[in-house]
Amino acid sequence: MFIMVFLAKRLAQGTLIVLLVAFVIFTLLRVVPGDPVRLMAGGMAPETLIEQIATEMGLRDPIPVQFGRYIASVAQGDLGQSFMRPASGAAVGGASFDDMTRSERARVLDLIAEAAPKTLQLALLAMVFALIVAVPVGVAGGLHPGRWPDRMALYLGSVFVSLPNFWLGIVLALLLSVKLGWLPAIGYRGFAYTVLPAIVLAVEMAPFIIRTLTVSVAQIMRQSFIDIARIRGLSRVQIIVRHALKNASVPLLNLLGVQFSMLLGGVLVVEFIFDYPGLGLLTINAVLQRDFPLIQGIAIVTSAAFVLINIAVDLATTAIDPRLEY
Repeated sequence: MFIMVFLAKRLAQGTLIVLLVAFVIFTLLRVVPGDPVRLMAGGMAPETLIEQIATEMGLRDPIPVQFGRYIASVAQGDLGQSFMRPASGAAVGGASFDDMTRSERARVLDLIAEAAPKTLQLALLAMVFALIVAVPVGVAGGLHPGRWPDRMALYLGSVFVSLPNFWLGIVLALLLSVKLGWLPAIGYRGFAYTVLPAIVLAVEMAPFIIRTLTVSVAQIMRQSFIDIARIRGLSRVQIIVRHALKNASVPLLNLLGVQFSMLLGGVLVVEFIFDYPGLGLLTINAVLQRDFPLIQGIAIVTSAAFVLINIAVDLATTAIDPRLEY
């Protein structure tokens, strides 16, 4: 019963959040300078043609009317069609727009469905890399406060957080791809192309995981129930596994939920550097082309993913510690 009430409450809250995000993005796209119809029709197109196209597409209607029409389509599973991309997948503009009918324009849902699995793969691999490095370092630092493992965790986290991702991406591409030839760097033609950008993202995530685990484990090891566990005769390994790691996993899961949502929401810089065809690169191209439907669709999908991931994290943390209430 609790699960059903919890899900109903969180899904209602999540729906409201998605609607607010959609409305803000929708409104901002229409009030910022720049007319997407000018890009579609070409810079030399007469003003009368611009207005005709904009009117036919409904872009001159009041914003509430446009938004209501758009949400009605979204409710039916239709995120619209791209302004600039044909169904063949190539980006177009200018004079070629005149020859591209509505039926030939790519569906936003298809474009997102093509890019999202690559970003999901990148985010999962980055999280695996970050956990492999951060968990041992963070746990060791928490178990030995004030000693060299704690200082190593602090120094390593400080170094990682100080490295700009764009600089690290370029350096790793030059070293591991160009000079040593160990890994491919540009584009995507298989899983190997995910490794380099995943390393960059893992370095960006690791300091937060290290810090969270160091603080959590150190606090838990000072609790009274740890002393009771020692009196009961539990070994240090049993205490660490059964009590320290179990309780430290709650803040870690919350952190991972936020980090994973942010990765899915747009690894813009990293995907741009490596020309990785995920949601981040798709978003950048859509913004440069002022492709309203594509930007709106990405915003709705990523905000919905953020909501669902946080619901899943809350359920997982409640299962680990039933005392938590949401």
